[in-house]
Amino acid sequence: MAQKNKLLTNISLKGLEIAPSQIRGAVRIVPLLRHQVRGDLRLLRRAYNEDISVVCVEGEMTQPGMKYFSYVPHGLVMSWSDDGSPVAAFGGQMVKPDGKRLDCGCASVRLMHRMAKRESGNRLRFLPLHLAMEGFLSLFFSGPDIAWREYSQYALSYGLGSRYEMSVSGRYITGLEDALRVFEIHQKQVGVLVFVAEALASAFVLPTPEDYRALHTSLLEDFYGELIYQYGLLYDTTFPMHISVDESQINSLADLGVAIAKMRSDWASFQGFMAEGLLQHRLQSQVIYTAGPFFLQRFITSLQLKQENHIGEAIVRDNGELEYLKTYRLSEAQTRRAYLLSKLAEYNWNLDATASALSHTREEFVSRMEAAGFGYLLNQKVRDAARKKSKKP
Repeated sequence: MAQKNKLLTNISLKGLEIAPSQIRGAVRIVPLLRHQVRGDLRLLRRAYNEDISVVCVEGEMTQPGMKYFSYVPHGLVMSWSDDGSPVAAFGGQMVKPDGKRLDCGCASVRLMHRMAKRESGNRLRFLPLHLAMEGFLSLFFSGPDIAWREYSQYALSYGLGSRYEMSVSGRYITGLEDALRVFEIHQKQVGVLVFVAEALASAFVLPTPEDYRALHTSLLEDFYGELIYQYGLLYDTTFPMHISVDESQINSLADLGVAIAKMRSDWASFQGFMAEGLLQHRLQSQVIYTAGPFFLQRFITSLQLKQENHIGEAIVRDNGELEYLKTYRLSEAQTRRAYLLSKLAEYNWNLDATASALSHTREEFVSRMEAAGFGYLLNQKVRDAARKKSKKP
């Protein structure tokens, strides 16, 4: 893959077949099938049993630097071959412990180094979804580069400071655990599109059917946004969608086969259309690690207010084929926060220029920053002036 083509610009399901969905309650799971499985890339789940993990993102654990705190139920270990030969089956390898475990009495803590860390041989450990979320949290993290007088001393000294986002475990998404338990896994299945009340909750793709079978229930350990959690509570069924065979056109087994093939094709096209909020968006991507012919990267869709927005990570082969994918749907509030920060960065953190670009007055934009939780970035004089202006009749 040429240097300019390393970065994902959009998600393509080329090489994957979208099979008819299975429905239980408000959960719709769409299987993704891969007919050409190469076997030169495998992913293995590595379980962690601690209450919280601390990941050193930069510097050393004992030194000042950026740290990421979260509950991390498992990591993924990527193993690959450089020459295209199949990777040996997992199960008999000797691997050293990942990080260090501390028992703090009220909670156990795992200390880890880096979101993606090279291990022995052609093996890389990374933290699924957390790799994407850490990238999202660090967007525009440094704050203003120019000492604009409108910003607080804290913002000028520390940038955005400690950022956090709230999410919900898949075990709390109503119906998801039951759906994963009873749904059929196809012979060539390597992934799924998960919808809750017809909202795309997650896309999950793995290199081989064996990897998918081993990681099928790991979707319960993933985290999901507020919207998906609420939809699981509010709805107990999906929207009715029916595709049938026209019996009047069936005169032989051959006709039946053609009709069923067309029905499956129509289903695939429609279910791909349902996921267009992810599949049709432009992406901003970052390569995290190059592993032989594979590129591990994380991405965020181009931020659009009032539309679907996703973050995620992918492993892409040097010919552009998608080998691994995991996504997280941002809530509207998360999108608004990221959108405001992106606009501030675009206009060099100049309040007046950013407000003008968004068709706001200075005071309206300051109020919008307050509502998004970024009021602490501004000095008190600017905040008080905006409040005073908003109270005037």
